[in-house]
Order: sequence, then structure tokens, then C-alpha cells
Amino acid sequence: MRRIGLFAALLLAGCHAPGPEHFVVFYSPQSSVLDPQGVQVVATVAERARQRPGTPVVVRGYADGEIGVADSQILAAKRSHAVTDALVADGVDPARIARHGMGGVDFSMDSIESRRVEITLGEN
Repeated sequence: MRRIGLFAALLLAGCHAPGPEHFVVFYSPQSSVLDPQGVQVVATVAERARQRPGTPVVVRGYADGEIGVADSQILAAKRSHAVTDALVADGVDPARIARHGMGGVDFSMDSIESRRVEITLGEN
């Protein structure tokens, strides 16, 4: 009887869904064009998404606040659109993707931190 219980526990443990995976694409100032490193990050996310069918993908775009609130919001949205378009081109179903342009963020240490898109696989 213990063997059956142990087998059932191991079987259920193997069915545990993996947790969220996080990825970041960085951008040059005032740009929404994916550079070669960004293309590679998006390709990796697309591959992982294909391995986890049905798992939601959340894309959040950010910009630095140096260009004003409205322009930062527009740039953040363009960045999130660029990543979303690349994910779809790499085979991710657009219905799985939630896209958000988060706007300007002020990072006092290094502005590259605010020029980014965060991609989360496995989070709503």
C-alpha cells in the first residue's frame, strides 16, 4: 500500500506546473527597435512558450521619464508592440499575449533599467 501512495505522490509531483519565467529586453535611448540581443531574447521566449502551450505571456514596456509623460507612454507602448509582434512572428498565439505600455519610469542609478520590456511566461 505504501508503494501505491509513494507512486501516486511522485506522479502528482511530476504534474506540477512550472512557475513563471522572466525575461528582459533592453533598448537604446528613444528606440523601439529590437537589437540583435533583443531578437535573441524574444526567440528564446517564443521557444519556451511553444514548449508550454496555453501558458499566458505578459509583455510590459517601459521608457525613461526624460522625454515627458505622454511621450514616455507612447514609447513604452511601441516597445511592447515590437516585442509582441516578434513573439507572434516566432509562432506564439497572440491570444496568449497580454501587452501593457507602462510608461516612464525614473531610475536614478542607470537609465537603461527604465528602457526595457519585461516578458513573463506563466503569469496573468
